[in-house]
Amino acid sequence: MRKRPPLTVSSNTEFAKLITHSSQAVIFTGAGISTESGIPDFRSPGGVWSKMKPIQFQDFIADPKIRHESWRRKFDRLDGLANALPNSGHFAVAKLVNNKKVSHVITQNVDNLHQKSGVPNNQVIELHGNATYAKCLDCGQVYELSLLEFAFRKYGEVPDCEHCDGMLKTATISFGQSMPEWEMLLAEQATIDCDLFIVIGSSLLVYPAAGFPLQAKQQGAKLVILNREPTEMDCYADLVIHDEIGSVLSKSILKSGTVCN
Repeated sequence: MRKRPPLTVSSNTEFAKLITHSSQAVIFTGAGISTESGIPDFRSPGGVWSKMKPIQFQDFIADPKIRHESWRRKFDRLDGLANALPNSGHFAVAKLVNNKKVSHVITQNVDNLHQKSGVPNNQVIELHGNATYAKCLDCGQVYELSLLEFAFRKYGEVPDCEHCDGMLKTATISFGQSMPEWEMLLAEQATIDCDLFIVIGSSLLVYPAAGFPLQAKQQGAKLVILNREPTEMDCYADLVIHDEIGSVLSKSILKSGTVCN
């Protein structure tokens, strides 16, 4: 694919035009959209992984002490998710979805803020899972974290699944854990079908998810990258904006005229 100098604008006019002329857009979000909600980027300096080593999936499975440490971190709210609320960027994305400009939101985030902002659950494709509940690794039964925390505080451990005796884990994709096949297939199909692919707040360094923007370009879609810092894929984009995410999104969709009051 031929690289090109990206069109970088200080205004939101060009972004608004691309939204207006799109009939089926897809939004791809990373940690940058949620930092404005006070959630730290796990990988950045000062983020969670700079303060404590991430737990590998295989170690979680094999070692009861590591499982205990994993749950302790979760119930001590060390991931910064407990009190986070959607910000203007999330609400802008929800408006685009609910006005049928965006078919799906593909997200690398696990914070559930797209759903909280009003995006229907069946239009959010979570590539790295969801940290707001737990699942059985065997049968997939879902569990509320509050019930598991009560057991953990009282007995020092999280019980096994009441349906199949399988091991419970937060519904996130941990280091060393396989990517979810169904969600990856959904994301790929949404990418192929779209005519505008909008990257928001992602460094585009984590694969295989970071391959979706180029796949969209190869299928003929326009590519927009909105991120505070440059990415290695800026040179492939039709439009690059390095600015605050919530402000840019809110102003751009207003200019596009797609917002229902």
